[in-house]
Amino acid sequence: MSDVLSDDGSDINHDDSQEDVMTPAELISKLEEAWLNEKFSPELLENKSEVVECVMEQLTHMEANLQRVKKGDTKASIHRMEIDRIRFVLSSYLRCRLQKIEKFFPHVLEREKSRGEGDPSLLSPEEFAFAKEYYANTETYLKAVALKRMPPNLQTVDMLKAVPEPCLDSFVFLRVKERQENILVEPETDDQREYVVDMDEGSQHLMRFRTIAPLVSSGAVQLI
Repeated sequence: MSDVLSDDGSDINHDDSQEDVMTPAELISKLEEAWLNEKFSPELLENKSEVVECVMEQLTHMEANLQRVKKGDTKASIHRMEIDRIRFVLSSYLRCRLQKIEKFFPHVLEREKSRGEGDPSLLSPEEFAFAKEYYANTETYLKAVALKRMPPNLQTVDMLKAVPEPCLDSFVFLRVKERQENILVEPETDDQREYVVDMDEGSQHLMRFRTIAPLVSSGAVQLI
């Protein structure tokens, strides 16, 4: 993959001030990790807009490089397949996030509103605008179709109560990237000591998402 991605001979620099340099192959790996986490997580995760923007820029470079390859060259077919694969992953990642926003929009907006200063944003600017517009359109539709025909005391609806929350107690498969010790499998139980486990690097587990959500955010584990 790295040979295909690095034809332009350049690395991706996300933040010049911090000099965080990422190779194209590492960039695509980051996108795939974000995609799998988002795909298997029951709730919307932190947006990876920087990764998305860099991947789109890299795809532009790859398309330009492809134009310079002679017709009939086997390399062109390999490059085209790799470009199509990356576009599929990118599109699937963004589509999965939009589906979650549509499904949990009041809770997503509430979580974004209540996040602390300095905490990473859950939504990209574009996703935030989409979520607000979706919320407004849903309210308008409900009022036009049903609420205006209801008694005055029933003409309002609490979206947070009307729309189900993500089920954080869903079980997910995960692979450990960094060894973790003393993880509470069932934090809500009285005798927690019986439910503490250590997770070795490379091991795979089936656990409640609520338990390992912070580890997903930190990158210590990967959903699979």
